[in-house]
Amino acid sequence: MPLFFLEVSYGQFASLSPITVWRMSPFFKGIGYGMVIISAVVCIYYNMIIAWTLHYFFNSFYAELPWSTCNNKWNTPQCLDSKRRAGLNMTNVTLNGGAKWRTPSEEYSVLISVDRGGVLHISDGIDNMGSIQLDLLGCLALAWVFVFLCLIKGVQSSGRVVYVTATFPYIVLLILFVRGVTLPGAIDGIKYYIIPQWEKLLDLTVWAEAAMQIFYSIGAAWGALITMSSYNRFHNNCYRDACVVPILNCATSIFAGFVIFSIIGFMAHETGSPIESVVTQGPGLVFVVYPEAVVHMPVSQLWSVLFFLMVFTIGLDSQFGMFETMTSAFTDEFPHLFKKRKLLLTAGLCTMEFILGIPCTMNGGIYFLQIMDWYSSTFSLMILSFTECVVIAWIYGVNRFYEDIELMIGYKPNLWWSLCWRFITPMTIVFVFMFTVIQHTPVKYGTYEYPPWAILVGWTMAVSSIIPLPLFFIIKFHQSSGRCCERIQSQMKPSSTWGPALDVDRGRYIETLLKAKSGSTILDLNVVPSLSSKKKRKKGHKHHHVSTGHHKHHSVSTGHHKHHSASIGHHKHHSASIGHHKHHSVSTGHHKHHSASIGHHKHHSASIGHHKHHSVSTGHHKHHTTV
Repeated sequence: MPLFFLEVSYGQFASLSPITVWRMSPFFKGIGYGMVIISAVVCIYYNMIIAWTLHYFFNSFYAELPWSTCNNKWNTPQCLDSKRRAGLNMTNVTLNGGAKWRTPSEEYSVLISVDRGGVLHISDGIDNMGSIQLDLLGCLALAWVFVFLCLIKGVQSSGRVVYVTATFPYIVLLILFVRGVTLPGAIDGIKYYIIPQWEKLLDLTVWAEAAMQIFYSIGAAWGALITMSSYNRFHNNCYRDACVVPILNCATSIFAGFVIFSIIGFMAHETGSPIESVVTQGPGLVFVVYPEAVVHMPVSQLWSVLFFLMVFTIGLDSQFGMFETMTSAFTDEFPHLFKKRKLLLTAGLCTMEFILGIPCTMNGGIYFLQIMDWYSSTFSLMILSFTECVVIAWIYGVNRFYEDIELMIGYKPNLWWSLCWRFITPMTIVFVFMFTVIQHTPVKYGTYEYPPWAILVGWTMAVSSIIPLPLFFIIKFHQSSGRCCERIQSQMKPSSTWGPALDVDRGRYIETLLKAKSGSTILDLNVVPSLSSKKKRKKGHKHHHVSTGHHKHHSVSTGHHKHHSASIGHHKHHSASIGHHKHHSVSTGHHKHHSASIGHHKHHSASIGHHKHHSVSTGHHKHHTTV
């Protein structure tokens, strides 16, 4: 929760994506690039999982589910369906040679062991990648088409889709819960779920795994939180969001547990097996256990369609955040290249990610996917989140960060958040990181052990998102001048373009800097007008900012209010030079501004140094600007 609050706060404050937001401390811009790289890699294999879901979804419309019997061409002699298993407990019965019986869903699954068979016809190792499975290639292409269509206009289009993808899973979960608890054996599964095993609390592995799960569940250090919060209104209550969203996420996970374990209890009852032998984790639960469970339900096709449609919408929803992290990062960091070409950028990135994901559709694709999942984010997420937390808490400064938050929501958070950002959260991340390193084992898939070259590829992926950190240390150091300490100090301070995007908010931000104590390490008056800004999320308002030669500022708002800035002589313009310590301000309501609106179109502004600001306001919208 502290990391969630941290990221949504500074993302909303600056209205910038993970790379450009590090104007707050340019020396650490590599954190943003690391987040984008993680999202880019995870998007590749995450959409492959969505493609598997589409494959199961389409096959759920058959009169007889393909994974319900052993009469298919891919089945092996080890297959044991419900008809042959009736009245028998074959869980621990083995065949000649030590092979175990397998259910039809196991044989059909994309996640079966290294034996050939199943949807992927999995090869015997990563050295033997085999050929492309055309049905999976088609599903992967379709998955990327869905992503492109939903993000064709960025958050404007995805925002509408999210109304469906965010609510539909809750509806299906409720339906599946009602159905699940009415199945025989469901109560046993739920008891297994809710009765705690207290001795496990003494196992450090449990705590480390729980902490890692938090990174994945709330999306800390992925960049998606920063990206999505950058589209919030400046005065959105991000403190409330930081409390409600993680709690809602946790409550959803708990409720989903009741749904899943009611099905697991039913499976154990049907097979006569102990619940422990049925319980699995990760994708195996989605693509093995649940498909097997729906076979035993009346109208199994209906439950299968609902379940995989739910999984598809959940996956698509997660993909939106990661993909938008990439597109927003490029448009914010390189606006002259991509600001007006976001459609082409989205199409290009979708195409590139699709091509990079093609190896996952091959016979040995599951081995490639396992490498990406194993190495792409485990260590880098912790390193990036630790650095992010330390930079904001100790270099940018908690006190200054509190003032930024107060500027947005009207009050400062309590002391607890400061303690978390300064001490508790960094120490927790260090503990999890050290424990993960100690417990780390080379990547495996089932019993298959990867060759050294494949492990090296995995570590290359892991390091790729960390390299930008030291790389930008070097770049920013050489871009600055002065002695060594002066260079480092200058690049750790916020840049002159750091601050809120809209001028009315930027004016209030500068006022807080002016009120800071003289000589404070956080005081930096080298602030210029907002040079770039993404389209604001406020309904009916779109703000565009352009900077020219001498920092003349032009802004246009469309929707219900229009205001245009230009150098027009019909308006009264009053400016004060901070260099000469002249200061004009008018307090309206509860907010002090360096500007006042008198009559309809009187405009007052404060000018720093030699920056000129000319504006004119039309319509009935009063425009307050401080520079």
